[in-house]
Amino acid sequence: MDVLTKEQRRKAMSRNRAKDTRPEVRLRKALYHQRLRYRKNYRKLPGTPDIALTRQKIAIFVDGDFWHARGHETHPGEQVTTNKEYWVKHLSRNVERDREVTDTLTEQGWLVLRFWESDIKRNLEACVNTILAYAR
Repeated sequence: MDVLTKEQRRKAMSRNRAKDTRPEVRLRKALYHQRLRYRKNYRKLPGTPDIALTRQKIAIFVDGDFWHARGHETHPGEQVTTNKEYWVKHLSRNVERDREVTDTLTEQGWLVLRFWESDIKRNLEACVNTILAYAR
């Protein structure tokens, strides 16, 4: 059972954003300090990458641990306890869409890098170094 009331859950979920999340902003600032210039939420590419290094043809996605089923990619939705049918379908589609977008961008000659929000929180420097290794 959910520990929040319906109204509290509604308010909490309404604050989830698709753009400019904290991990995404932290990664962008770190790249900017490394003198890398990028496009954010680049709509000209499939999947609208969070960060696109257009000169190097690198598409970067910052995936939320819950929304992209980190640790549960084979069985998305198993981490939820309420309304399981809805969440299994919803999170499974997110994981499937991630694969489709990665395949499409790879076919178009783009390098796709995906970082989990928790990895950025834990070790931002390692994420930046990975990007720099491909960008330079």
